[in-house]
Amino acid sequence: MAPDQLPETDLTRHRRLRDQGSLDRADLDAILDAGFVCHLGVVVEGRPLVVPTVYGRDERRLYLHGSVASRSLAGGTPVCVTVTHVDGLVLARSVFEHGVNYRSAMIHGEARKVTDPEEKLAGLRRLTEHATPGQWSYARRPSRKELAATTLLVLPLDEASVKIRTGAPDDGDGPDAELGLWAGVLPLTWAWGAPVPDPSLPPQTPIPAHIARREGTRHG
Repeated sequence: MAPDQLPETDLTRHRRLRDQGSLDRADLDAILDAGFVCHLGVVVEGRPLVVPTVYGRDERRLYLHGSVASRSLAGGTPVCVTVTHVDGLVLARSVFEHGVNYRSAMIHGEARKVTDPEEKLAGLRRLTEHATPGQWSYARRPSRKELAATTLLVLPLDEASVKIRTGAPDDGDGPDAELGLWAGVLPLTWAWGAPVPDPSLPPQTPIPAHIARREGTRHG
């Protein structure tokens, strides 16, 4: 298998809508880079639990963080992490053919709790810089007490399923095309707004350049 390809396993094999599936690692990287919130699925005390949390990544690992009190971040158990981006509604001539243009990734593996202080600090930096590039160097770093109160999980990006849907409705060449109804895609886009200062800030406090320049842009 080429290094730029994802392995196909029992968990990642595309059994439905195979034409929307991808084994290209670049597609996985692009989906992860386009967001910063994921959903972590794990079984806790015999019950499924899905938790939204922020993430960061390097070339081969995903970092997730939360409170030490979180039962979902115990580590050492199989987990499933999902990231989804909705790019638009696909509005067909019939309700049955409606759909969504999307990009999604589902990552499987055993999450490991990071205990080494240097590795934890490096992972938190990845996570912070993923959400807000430049913020790690600007803000105060975590103290020992804060590090002790934070759990960081690391999950290999070795087993992942990627699906992407783009384009128009699929009923343009079927019988419903004769109905004379409008059909197409309603795109969904989002961008960062103007930074809103903390009311307690002194009025002359400048907005850092790495934050100000994101106004009007999209993440990733």
